Amino acid sequence: MIRTFKPAKGNVADDGQPAVTATVQALLAQIEKGGDKAVRELAVRFDKFDRDDYRLTKAEIDGCINALTKREREDLDFAQDQVRRFAEAQRETILDLEIETLPGVVLGHKNVPIQNVGCYVPGGKYPLLASAHMTVLTARVAGCERVITCAPPFQGKIAEKIVAAQALAGADEIYCLGGVQAIAAMAYGTETIAPVDILAGPGNAYVAEAKRLLFGKVGIDLFAGPTETLVIADDSVDGEIVATDLLGQAEHGVNSPALLITNSEKLARDTLDEIERLLKILPTAAVAAKAWEDFGEIILC
Repeated sequence: MIRTFKPAKGNVADDGQPAVTATVQALLAQIEKGGDKAVRELAVRFDKFDRDDYRLTKAEIDGCINALTKREREDLDFAQDQVRRFAEAQRETILDLEIETLPGVVLGHKNVPIQNVGCYVPGGKYPLLASAHMTVLTARVAGCERVITCAPPFQGKIAEKIVAAQALAGADEIYCLGGVQAIAAMAYGTETIAPVDILAGPGNAYVAEAKRLLFGKVGIDLFAGPTETLVIADDSVDGEIVATDLLGQAEHGVNSPALLITNSEKLARDTLDEIERLLKILPTAAVAAKAWEDFGEIILC
């Protein structure tokens, strides 16, 4: 018999979407018309971050890399090596094809890297380094000619760890810009930022809506809504591992659903206990706890 061991309180349906769309449309129009001036005004308005040029200098980028601890650098290198190796293996499976079906009749296809790629790395609440690996690094492996990347400031300053990840992944240009202003600047181009051909990377509801509205003007990787995760496990799995998997996704946003389906009441209880324990020590607990309370579920079957 199926029963809900831990129910969700909320509903992921977003009744505020019309308001989000209207806001983003207005911001896009402002940036398309105003260029760098509008981008700067919005960066100050939303992120309280002001500078003459939002592109980071080589000295700033080197400083971010040098600020990493030995362990942080090792972790970054390890993560990027894993992503790079898989991306390279994927690339090797994407082959050109040419066949002569009749004398003089040649059919086929070619895989041509996109020339200009804009990668967005979210980090307003806390740095999400993985997005740099998954966008900048994969674009570089694909052979894209120019890869630029934006990330918002963190607590009023350049997000050093994100910048280090962006640089080590191979970004050509790094900007300390977040939100709709970053997405629009990359899509439309400004006096100082050349436009891109495709946008990649996740973000909040406003970033996602900006990408949706700009699709056609530029390509997009996908329309990314809130992170969702579903774990299906039996009693052979450790509750701490399940709890870590669930909270590792719940921390992405307060409206991120995280579900466990199991046939083991022991695993259900162990997972719930581990989640309560981890939420006492996680740096991201404020977000993860809210997401788990409202959208977390454990279902016994």
